[in-house]
This record gives sequence, structure tokens and C-alpha cells, in this order.
Amino acid sequence: MLDQQSKFEQFRNLHQRKSIFVIPNPWDAGSARLLTSLGFEALATTSAGYAFSKGRRDSLAGLGRDEILDNASEIVEATHLPVSADLGNGFGASPDICAETIRRASAVGLVGGSIEDATGDRDAPIYEFSHAVDRVRAAAEMARGLPFVLTARAENHLYGRDDLDDTIKRLQAFEEAGADVLYAPGLPDLEAIRTVCASVSRPVNVVMGLKGPVYSVSELQDAGVRRISVGGSMARAALGALMRAAKEVKEVGTFTYAADALPGAEIVPLMTDDELNART
Repeated sequence: MLDQQSKFEQFRNLHQRKSIFVIPNPWDAGSARLLTSLGFEALATTSAGYAFSKGRRDSLAGLGRDEILDNASEIVEATHLPVSADLGNGFGASPDICAETIRRASAVGLVGGSIEDATGDRDAPIYEFSHAVDRVRAAAEMARGLPFVLTARAENHLYGRDDLDDTIKRLQAFEEAGADVLYAPGLPDLEAIRTVCASVSRPVNVVMGLKGPVYSVSELQDAGVRRISVGGSMARAALGALMRAAKEVKEVGTFTYAADALPGAEIVPLMTDDELNART
């Protein structure tokens, strides 16, 4: 197993090379093991996938820092790969809380994480510009002394604020404040993605499978993207397969879904008996 510093250097180097990379989003230790086995170079947690696995909504107000970091810690322990985390809005409005979230994220073995400018308030969903920048700056100052790659997210386009100029202004300010990676989920099209990438100097993450059009890895690389994540879309794909299987059984009375199920013989070698052994 690589130590945390080595994982950090590996993760940082992925952003510095010329070729793009995909960072898929497991929602628990088991999905992390499956994704690790496929040869991906890094993983990232998903708050949505975690929430769904607990029968809850993906909500800034409803997901606590302790449980998100506990889930992230389990994913870190399940893989030899660098792991970054969806840290929501830092779990509080103040810059100091954002900084403390970064410190605690690093303490559980994460080598990266994102802080977004969404408030969780339906009436005022995005933090005011200067306050949003202050929050990223505090997170970046904490990350600077740790083996940690900070991603700053501008959430305008997920909350009906389709103002690309303001999104770019925020990303540029986040870059100046010290963010290592920039991210604006929900951009409307490839031209907007290309414009964002051309407007900043730091690596840009783009999410696929969340909303809007879907582009190939090569198309996104040509647009200037450095990193692609998938958010909760793989968790939703897994739930989609579950629903289709269950509906077949309930509504049709057949079990043909099992032909597409991943065989236990492929799953078992990727798992571990560590917890069982620890109890015996």
C-alpha cells in the first residue's frame, strides 16, 4: 500500500500530465474495490451515491461531516488508489469551518476534496461572491500544509443560474485564492466547457452523467478538460439495474435479469475477510 504522501504525489501528477484521466465515484468500500480492479488511476467519493445507499436524499443540510468522512475513510481503506472526496459546501458557512473540514479530510487519508459555493438555502442557493472566495481561500491555506489537492466548485448551473460569465469569474477567483482544480458542474454544452477551460490556468474537472449532454473522453480532452468524474451516476446505474430486476420478478414473474448479474466468482476475489478475521 502506498502511504498518503505517495498517493498525494501520484494524484497531483495526474493533474499535471497532458493526457486526461477519469476519476469514477464509488459510494462504498465494495464499489471502490470493483472500480479499483478495472485499472482506474484514482477514485472520488459521491455524496449522492452515499445518501442513496442509506435511503436518504443528497442534501447539504441532511448529510453530516462525520458520516461523510467515515464513508470516505472506508473507501480509502478499500483501495490502494488516491481518493478525493465530495465535501459538499464544507459543512458550514464560515471559512474556518471549511478549513477544518479539509484538515479532517486529510486526517482520514484523503488526498483531495472539493468545496462548493452552494449554501443549502433554497431561497439563496449560492454564496455571495466575496464570501465564496473567502471560503475557498481558507480551505486552500489549510490544504497548502497537507498532502491534499483542493478542488473548488462553482454551482451556478445546478441551481438555475445559467450565467457563464459569473461562473468563470468565480472559478478565476477560486484559482487566485489557491484552488488546485476548478469545477463547474452542469455546464450546458461542449462550447461552454471549452470556454471555461480556456479562461483558467488550473486543471478543470467536468462531470459526465449528471445532467445535460454526454461527451466522450476524447471530446472532453480536446476541449481542454483534465479530469472527468461521474458523480452519483454509477450509483444510479446500479440502482437502475436493481429496479429493472425487481420489476421483472414482481410484474412478469421471471428471473432473466440474473444472466446480466456480475458472477460471484468475479466479485469474491476482490473482497476481503478482514472484518471477519478481526472478530474471530
